[in-house]
Amino acid sequence: QVKVEESGGGSVLPGGSLRLSCAASGDISRKECMAWFRRRPGAERERREGVVYIREDGDKLYADFVEGRFTASADYATHSLVLQMNNLKPEDSGIYYCAVDWWCSSLDAADFDHWGQGTQVTVSA
Repeated sequence: QVKVEESGGGSVLPGGSLRLSCAASGDISRKECMAWFRRRPGAERERREGVVYIREDGDKLYADFVEGRFTASADYATHSLVLQMNNLKPEDSGIYYCAVDWWCSSLDAADFDHWGQGTQVTVSA
C-alpha cells in the first residue's frame, strides 16, 4: 500500500508564491516517478492536468503553462517532492495533487495509480 500526502497550499495574491510538499510512504521501493497534477475550479471532477513529473533517473517534464514560474525537486531517498510556485496567477487556482507510480513518460493522469488527497491553492486579489 502506498500513502501520498501533500501540504503547503493556501491563499496568495496574484504574483505571490507558494511551496507545496509531497511525501510518499509505504510500498514505494520501486516507485520511480513522482508528479504534480491540478484540478482547476469548474473542471470535471476527474479532469486533472499535469503540472510536472520528475523521474528517479532525473528526467523531468513541465507543462507548457508553467512558463518557467514553477520549480520542482525530488528526493528519492525519502520519496519527497517539492513544488515551488512563483508569480502565481488566478488561473493557477485549484486543488493540487501529488501522484506516484513506478514509471512515467508523460503528464497523463491515467498513468498514475497512487494519489494524495490534494491541497487547495487559491490565487486571488
